[in-house]
Amino acid sequence: MGIGVSLILIAIGAILAFAVNAEVSGLDVQTIGWILLAVGVLGALISMIYWSSWGGWGGSRRREVVYDDRPPAP
Repeated sequence: MGIGVSLILIAIGAILAFAVNAEVSGLDVQTIGWILLAVGVLGALISMIYWSSWGGWGGSRRREVVYDDRPPAP
């Protein structure tokens, strides 16, 4: 899950948790909103952790160069 999906989940969760007053039999809309909000925040945090681990914007990029001095196979 990327940052974009996380932001969408946060937005939908916030709308359901705070702005919707509808009643659905068998479902609590506010609870579903809070769950989506929590999943979105958790996904955003995990995405940011992985983003920083691979470099992100302008991070140092290491490049490994391997020199092979063996003659080519016949």
